Amino acid sequence: MVLLLQRDSTFDLYDTKGAENLAADHLSRLENPHENKLDPKEINEKFPLETLSSIASLDANTPWFADIANYHAGNFVIKGMSTQQKRKFFKDVKHYFWEDPFLFKICADQVIRRCVFGKEAHDIIMACHDGPTGGHHGANYTARKVFDSGFFWPTIYKDAHELVKNCNSCQRQGKISQRDEMPQNSIQVCEIFDVWGIDFMGPFPSSKGNKYILVAVDYLSKWVEAKALPTNDARVVCKFLKSLFARFGAPRAIISDRGTHFCNDQFAKVMLKYGVTHRLSTAYHPQTSGQVEVSNRGLKRILERTVGENRASWSDKLDDALWAFRTAYKTPIGCTPYKLVYGKACHLPVELEHKAYWALKHTNFDLKTAGDHRKVQLNELNELRDEAYENSLIYKEKTKRIHDSKIKNRVFNVGDRVLLFNSRLKIFSGKLKTRWSGPFTVTQVFPYGTIELSQNSGPNFKVNGHRLKHYFGGDVPQLVVPDLQTFPNVQ
Repeated sequence: MVLLLQRDSTFDLYDTKGAENLAADHLSRLENPHENKLDPKEINEKFPLETLSSIASLDANTPWFADIANYHAGNFVIKGMSTQQKRKFFKDVKHYFWEDPFLFKICADQVIRRCVFGKEAHDIIMACHDGPTGGHHGANYTARKVFDSGFFWPTIYKDAHELVKNCNSCQRQGKISQRDEMPQNSIQVCEIFDVWGIDFMGPFPSSKGNKYILVAVDYLSKWVEAKALPTNDARVVCKFLKSLFARFGAPRAIISDRGTHFCNDQFAKVMLKYGVTHRLSTAYHPQTSGQVEVSNRGLKRILERTVGENRASWSDKLDDALWAFRTAYKTPIGCTPYKLVYGKACHLPVELEHKAYWALKHTNFDLKTAGDHRKVQLNELNELRDEAYENSLIYKEKTKRIHDSKIKNRVFNVGDRVLLFNSRLKIFSGKLKTRWSGPFTVTQVFPYGTIELSQNSGPNFKVNGHRLKHYFGGDVPQLVVPDLQTFPNVQ
């Protein structure tokens, strides 16, 4: 009561002793006949919050403009509003007018629009997005079409964003980009010649009967071995691997793509004989064998600039290209592959021709002194390789940090509904065909970006999270996922 009096009028409050005001003192001592002696009520000293909105007490079926319509139609103002609420109400109400039986608003662009709510508003925005003239545009265009149609409610943009996000047709459009990739996981190798990547390049113009180049690269030292071959079948691959194992020892693993020259019984027998693990990259994620792809690009660039006009001489230039590649500085390891393998720098022809310091001073040095120096270099070799491992680790961490900063922050949890981008559909004709199938349910999330999905009919299957996106909306018939082994060579 005191707060209400302070708000509506100005008065002075005096505190008088009971002895000086006997009537009031006597009334304050009378017993309350309505008081329950068994359940006495304490005095409530809490006052209601004056900033509560009067519209908050209305149910979901009450229009958002009920108070405004009552004011214009019946000159009725709801009771219980605070001073701030009244000021806000009368500021807004002057932009509306009543034309029985509808309420209209004069918007900021001076266009008169009818106020709608509930199912009517939902039908209007659905028609502007999904109707004959909708076009399934984005949220801003859809909201703009509602405004152009002459309707208004306060949450048009919010409702448009929710509608577009949950539209089944809109979710099944578009492609995947680099921003949709999963966080990067580098392949870090501890020992030299432990893991090799292998791949074919070609076909090239025939050079002495050779059309292909088989390339193998060591993941730690970046050492590259390559051989010009007439074909790209399993027989030449197995012969190349045996010579590779004889020089550098049997590795722990070999990484390749799913080409038929690597996925066959003959290749599997060689792997089993030497106790080597064969790891496969997938057609939709060739980054698994990314190291050999980088080496392929480097060799190809060197050959393009050295063969000149006579392109048929590339097989003769291959050894020179390999030498140039092995003696080039590699940022990830902080030195050249040659130095990491042999423990010393490679002496190049230019050093002899133009008389480098070592050529002037040590061309005719004593063999004993040279032998002692070489022993020191061999003792330093392990330290050099440890340093290269640390440099490679730092480089890959920086690369991962840059890569992950440019991708979307997507988290898949068990039970989420997702759509799958079917990259193999590109081999079929049809421009207006959606390449998103599903929805599917996530059943398991693996630590390196692999997601296991389940479907209504058929077994569970694993895919890369790069090809998934969250699905919002109602149930639709699931599309059958093509067998992942049907087209193993499709990139």
